[in-house]
This record gives sequence, structure tokens and C-alpha cells, in this order.
Amino acid sequence: MALTVATWNINSVRLRLDLVLRFLAEQRPDVLCLQETKAIDDAFPAKAFAEAGYRHRIIRGMKSYNGVAILSKLPLENVGGHVWCGKDDCRHVFATLPGGIELHNFYIPAGGDVPDPDENPKFAHKLAFLDEARDWIRRERQGGRPMILVGDLNIAPLEHDVWSHKQLLDVVSHTPIEVEKLTAMQEAGDWVDAVRHFVPADRKLYSWWSYRARDWDAADKGRRLDHVWVTPQLAGGLREAAILRAARGWTQPSDHVPVVVTLDPGVA
Repeated sequence: MALTVATWNINSVRLRLDLVLRFLAEQRPDVLCLQETKAIDDAFPAKAFAEAGYRHRIIRGMKSYNGVAILSKLPLENVGGHVWCGKDDCRHVFATLPGGIELHNFYIPAGGDVPDPDENPKFAHKLAFLDEARDWIRRERQGGRPMILVGDLNIAPLEHDVWSHKQLLDVVSHTPIEVEKLTAMQEAGDWVDAVRHFVPADRKLYSWWSYRARDWDAADKGRRLDHVWVTPQLAGGLREAAILRAARGWTQPSDHVPVVVTLDPGVA
């Protein structure tokens, strides 16, 4: 049976609950992974999602910042989340889906504005986080389990994942050191980029547009910060992928849009 997984940095789940419910009603993914929920667990609108058919969940939230969640129509087992770089700042949750697929939802630190780890502690944290995630993947992938990794990874790794490769080389999210470390994290698990599996690397592709642009659609200065990766044994079952650009134009939107991938886990 096909499995559809979506990821979305919602930038406050309570503020944009109506948008998430609209997305679920229109797209009906089996699983939705959210980042930047910005709500403590007790304040998370779990009842609204259960009423929409997403009765299974794992949430890790904090007030006003960060926060991640997995919402699912399917039962979730072995749920949890790791603490990275010694900071319990709610940037990761995981669960096992039916069929034994391990799903990991990440919100990697943005890294601030200055791409220098000596001058900017936020950027140093981001680089350390990527190194720690790389090393963890190396250990975890030794068992060869089928896994899906999704989330706001806060890096646009390819030349055409940004509106101007040349102009953004010194801008956090597309600097060579970030790309190098994200690539190492990807290679550590031999992950397949599920969206670029369908869209050639020479085509522009974005999932985020800044709030600063007066007309984000006309300016189209986007970046592909949101990703879905699958392990090799799931790659043969990839069926389709979409980045829902239209959601950026919804009323009071997030600056990110949903990324949706469908696969058949039974096809090697």
C-alpha cells in the first residue's frame, strides 16, 4: 500500500491551525511532520487533529520556540526524541510506522545571520548539530533498517535550491561549510533525496520564501530548506513528490510550504 508523508515548518501550530487542517483535508497524507510548532505539549491542539483523523501523535514542544510533532492516521510505535548538543530544545522526534519503517522528524538550527562559528554561537551550534547527527546516522544505519528522514533542515544544498547560488554563497543556509556538513550527513546514511529523485538538479526548486519580500511570488527569491530523505531500500518505491507552493499564498501563511512524498514501501 502507498504511504504518503508530508513535512511542514508551520511557524506556530496554534496560530496556523486552520491552515494545517485545510492542508490535511485537501491532501490527506497518512503522516504529517511539523516543525517550529511553538507550543508546549499541553497547549498543542491535539483534539483538532484527532477529529480530523490524525489520532496518533508524538509531540515535543516548548513555549514560543522550536517544537516538532508527528501526526498520523497510522499507529505509531517506539516513539521518542533525541537531545542534540546537550540542548533539550525540541528539535527531533521519531516513531516507527506499520511495516517497521522508522520515521525521523528534524528541525535543524537556523544558525543566525553571521556564517562564522567564532563570531556567532548560533552558527557554531548549527555546525555541531550537523556533525552530531552525521555520527548518529553512521551508528544507526549499520543495521540497515528502512528509514525516512524529514524536516526543516535549514540548508539549501544544491546550486538550484536557491534563487542565486552566487549571491547566497556567503548567506547562512547555503554556505559551503553548511552544504559540506549536510552532504556528509546524507552520505552517512546513503540517503536518497526523495524530491530531487523526481526533479532534476538543474531545475530551480524552493520550499521557503522570506516574509521580507513585498511580493514573494513575483520576486521568487526562494530556498529549498525542507527535505524528505529515504534509505536505499525505500527508494525504489518512490511514486511522487510535490512542494505545495500555493500554500505560501494562503492567508497569514508560514514562510515555508508543505513537502509531500508518496512511496510504496513494498517495492524494493
